[in-house]
Amino acid sequence: MISKCVRQALEELELPDYLPEEIRSRYRLIGFREAMEKIHFPGSQEDVVMARRRLVFDEFLAFLIQIKRQKKENAGLLIDRPLQPTEDTDRLIAALPYQLTGAQQRVWKQIEADLTGHMAMNRLVQGDVGSGKTILAFLALLVCSANSRQGCLMAPTEVLAVQHFEALTEMTEKYGLCTKPILLTGSMTSKQKKEAYARIKSGDADVIIGTHALIQDKVEYRDLALVVTDEQHRFGVRQRECLANKGEGVHVLVMSATPIPRTLAIVLYGDLEVSVLDEMPKNRLPIKNCVVDPSFRKKAYAFLEAQVEAGHQVYVICPMVEAGEDSADGLENVTDYTEKLKAALNSSIRVAAMHGKMKAAQKQEIMDAFGAGQIDVLVSTTVIEVGINVPNATVMLVENAERFGLAQLHQLRGRVGRGHAQSFCIFMTGDGSGAKNKRLDVLNHSNDGFFIANEDLKLRGPGDLFGIRQSGDLDFGLGDIYQDSDVLMLAGELADQVLSGDVVLPEKEFGLFEKSIDYRTI
Repeated sequence: MISKCVRQALEELELPDYLPEEIRSRYRLIGFREAMEKIHFPGSQEDVVMARRRLVFDEFLAFLIQIKRQKKENAGLLIDRPLQPTEDTDRLIAALPYQLTGAQQRVWKQIEADLTGHMAMNRLVQGDVGSGKTILAFLALLVCSANSRQGCLMAPTEVLAVQHFEALTEMTEKYGLCTKPILLTGSMTSKQKKEAYARIKSGDADVIIGTHALIQDKVEYRDLALVVTDEQHRFGVRQRECLANKGEGVHVLVMSATPIPRTLAIVLYGDLEVSVLDEMPKNRLPIKNCVVDPSFRKKAYAFLEAQVEAGHQVYVICPMVEAGEDSADGLENVTDYTEKLKAALNSSIRVAAMHGKMKAAQKQEIMDAFGAGQIDVLVSTTVIEVGINVPNATVMLVENAERFGLAQLHQLRGRVGRGHAQSFCIFMTGDGSGAKNKRLDVLNHSNDGFFIANEDLKLRGPGDLFGIRQSGDLDFGLGDIYQDSDVLMLAGELADQVLSGDVVLPEKEFGLFEKSIDYRTI
């Protein structure tokens, strides 16, 4: 039935091609109509490869033209009222219970120079998990407060937004900062939101921390000077732009813990200056890793028990929420696994479950309990992947590790190793491949996200048609920045030529194409 409908749609649709034949030939691309027909009804493996290559090229080109246009618009955007340097930041840096790393000091100088300059900042801070990006964001927001201006920090999840809000509130009280933080999230009641809107509009709140709620029409800022987006890959260019448009001449600071090889970063983040935090805090012990198959499960459980008895906490990650979500057999799910773990571990060990289908308030309640040490073992999906900070958690056990992308596994591993105690990460394969798995072997022997990203790039071949979804990477419909890195580079080259006027695409056809492309990433 679906096949019949698709065939009919393809017959009736006009599918004009915005790419002239000369350009298609140069980049080895088939026609747009041919690609649409072959991706749905391929006659051979080669048909699928060629169709997918063309559609991925289109997706990348639309994205890159958008961000390169954005860079052109941002370049030379003058700031009427530059922010003034403040001693408040020096006082905070001196009062912190730890010393900033050399990389943090270097990147902070770059951010401070941008904030106090006459041009709008558009900077990406790219740093491995645990490299200390959050304190740099707080310092930048403190500059806004000291100048009687407003700054906001947008996080991808409510759990992370609440965590940032609580951390900044605690620092404000502890160090006597001039910041007046407020939280704004989608799950707040109408009354709470109304009160927040009033405080933001009047300027009574000068640091606004929240989720996508920050970009809604109802939110009016009195004098917005800085927008910080945490875990940048979760927000597209248009969302950042929408938030920046809430003020005049707004600085933009974006942060990402997803390490991307420099060659790709230059293309993907073409609208931003890139700063890299390539140094970890000195008091952190490197995480010890191991890759095992299910025959080691009993030993793994005994190890979890020993860590809990020593006063530490544990994360266990499953790929599914409940049974029956995936056609593949043998995949662990949070619902059943939680019961299995309760039966297998000592009855005194407190086990709880968390997943993305829960309401935000319920997830927050569980994370608060875990953070307060009232839960010993948290069984979860990858909902805990981004930014969760519980220094007492020392073990991460990932079930069916072969099902996750390398970047995602590295992000997950970053939830442990945040305190002074030795931390461990156990990657358990469900397919029995264990240490023979090449991708997992990379993680087993390195904690360096940038090294892992480069190895991931080498390990992916053109035969890996639809790749392994890298949660945390840019969310393209078909394209994969690692597997399709060659296509990404070619699309970047053409995007530059289009914007410089060296290549002129037919206006009508290209306009239709731009409107029809899936802009989730933009």
